[in-house]
Amino acid sequence: MLVVMKRGASQREIDAVVARIAEFGITPIPLPGAERMAIGTFGSTSRAAAEAVESLPGVAEVVPVSRPFKLASREVIPEDTVVRVGPVPVGAGAPLAIMAGPCSVESREQTLATARAVRAAGATILRGGAFKPRSSPYNFRGLGVAGLDILEEARAETGLAIVTEVLTTGDVDAVARVADCLQIGARNMQNFALLDAVGDQPKPVLLKRGMSATVEEFLLSAEYVLARGNRNVILCERGIRTFEKYTRNTFDVNAIPLLKRLTHLPVVGDPSHGTGKWYLVAPVALAAVAAGADGLIIEVHPSPDHALSDGFQSLTFDNFAALVGRASAVARAVGRAVRDAAPA
Repeated sequence: MLVVMKRGASQREIDAVVARIAEFGITPIPLPGAERMAIGTFGSTSRAAAEAVESLPGVAEVVPVSRPFKLASREVIPEDTVVRVGPVPVGAGAPLAIMAGPCSVESREQTLATARAVRAAGATILRGGAFKPRSSPYNFRGLGVAGLDILEEARAETGLAIVTEVLTTGDVDAVARVADCLQIGARNMQNFALLDAVGDQPKPVLLKRGMSATVEEFLLSAEYVLARGNRNVILCERGIRTFEKYTRNTFDVNAIPLLKRLTHLPVVGDPSHGTGKWYLVAPVALAAVAAGADGLIIEVHPSPDHALSDGFQSLTFDNFAALVGRASAVARAVGRAVRDAAPA
């Protein structure tokens, strides 16, 4: 249930509601709003509990929450959440967020060159994998901590915020010391121990949809992070596995407006993994922006033919710059602000 307090409810009245909810063995979660306080609950809610709480001073109404995901639901939090990745706001009302960079941090030279190029083209967040989950154990799996050091240097030089993937609970602290945003990849969307771990730290979390996950499963994974106290979650649609073999995945553009309807969390699109082919990245990126995405995450490499991972879906510097220009035009057409490219 969701307990909506009256405007101007006192702290004493709020505390009394929280205490009464707890007496029924239900976990209360205060949810401050722009105009008034609400209190969400975890656990089974009895009719007796709802009636007892509704009669307390300061309570405006008790609203049943039908969705299995609670803290991610617009039923509980109707206002859009804007998540700050370093200095960059991501969410409704904020300019289109462009995250770009190499699939893998391969070297200092490759990463710094890419960071400079994507910043010049208009990106404000650098993506790059220091720890890489690969289908084969014999493929390049990232530079690890050395890759984090390179990302830290790239941020110091360019001012770009950093988003990078964390693979295990044991790496959360190391990644969080460097990253402005921790990425949970598609393969780990239902790694519940990892979701708990990133929920226990304050840095924003970019959660990618699992390869075969339904929208409800996706949002329930976000709920794990939110329930641990970290409310800074960004959802990423990156394509789902279907019977189609011409593309790496099937980019579910339907999911973007659906998620925007179901949840208050920001939603970004990943057309690189969503298509797996560099020549499809731009048109699908434009579709994502037109559908209401709050941002894009794009793989870019100085020489895609020589990339150690995902070169076939990575854009060259010139192609990325062209995409940013076109995406900005689409964003303006649908009423979203865009940022000017950074000065050289």
